[in-house]
Amino acid sequence: MSSSDRQSSDRARVARMVLQLEGANMRELREADPRLGRLIELIGPLEIPLRADPFVSLVSSIISQQLSVKAAATIWGRVTELCGPEMSACTMAALSDEQLRSVGVSMFKIRYIRDLCDRVMSGELPLDQLDELPDEEVMKTLVAVKGIGRWTAEMFLIFSLGRTGILSHGDAGLQRAARWLHNMEERDDAGYTQQHELNWAAYPTAASLYLWEAINIGWVDSGKSFDEYSAGLSGDTSADS
Repeated sequence: MSSSDRQSSDRARVARMVLQLEGANMRELREADPRLGRLIELIGPLEIPLRADPFVSLVSSIISQQLSVKAAATIWGRVTELCGPEMSACTMAALSDEQLRSVGVSMFKIRYIRDLCDRVMSGELPLDQLDELPDEEVMKTLVAVKGIGRWTAEMFLIFSLGRTGILSHGDAGLQRAARWLHNMEERDDAGYTQQHELNWAAYPTAASLYLWEAINIGWVDSGKSFDEYSAGLSGDTSADS
């Protein structure tokens, strides 16, 4: 499937992304990189819920920047309580700086959120139309907002729009997991994903999601190599065993 065809099929909005082992793109991905293919086999199918509201997704991403998962969740919970059940550009813009500061949002992030609200309310950023645009146009549109860089836009493409052609070289977790998977020597540029992106071209987002899952289940940072896991689970294709 070509990149343009893949993006066109992505644009039918769905509630979740389901990765089955026997899909055509998945088979091509597994054949192109047998080590990744083995990781996919060990972990099994994945189902990734997508974030339904693009505005809420972007505000959450801005708030989470440079915070631990725990700290980000705490502040996000306070912000959602402050906004009430209907978070929107209008309700968020109505909050004062003092209100947002009181729940832990920094002044820098308050400025970013206000710029986002202004662009959404003016129509400059039509969030409901982003799923009709190709990946690079979505990227270009989002990075024009203060506080939204390439990484945040890439995460939006995956976890809000469900795009299948995204591999974020700026994601430290992906770089770490790629190095672990392929037992690579340390590089000064930390460019481990770049060494394998051609092999992952059939389904870059799937490669990303399985590498992240290897982190989530504790394999990458366990001190054990991928080969040790692969050998230890050779008789079982379930990561839960």
